Amino acid sequence: MDEAAYVKAGFLTAITKGEVSSPLVSKAKAAELLGTMQGGYNIEPLINLLDDSELAPIAVKALSHTLLMFDAFYDVEEKAKAGNEFAKQVIQSWADAEWFTSKEKVAEKITVKVFKVTGETNTDDLSPAPDAWSRPDIPVHAKAMLKMERDGIN
Repeated sequence: MDEAAYVKAGFLTAITKGEVSSPLVSKAKAAELLGTMQGGYNIEPLINLLDDSELAPIAVKALSHTLLMFDAFYDVEEKAKAGNEFAKQVIQSWADAEWFTSKEKVAEKITVKVFKVTGETNTDDLSPAPDAWSRPDIPVHAKAMLKMERDGIN
């Protein structure tokens, strides 16, 4: 995981706990932003928020749509078994696959473009290091993909 994600999650968590404050980010907004991180350093703080009656509904919404839980699933399960109603809601949401069923339906027809290049494609073709130095910066990678000329690509 990226160091910036660690710093971001730590700051937002501190706001949710009232350890720091921001004129721009409320406790609720911090919890919501933690929920946008998709997994990693935000998971433990979101699970802890299931015990905060004010912020738990936000944590439920975030965790219900988070797939990268790994062993933290058992932390939510433990809270649910101990009677935490918010944790029970998360478990039920996962059981109902709401993370999937809440998405838009796949279109009946999808138009795509496929191209074939000669030789072997590797990570140097898809994210050349001189242009895409930041691993998590997907827009940088997208701008550099397949920019190196070779047979079939120019």
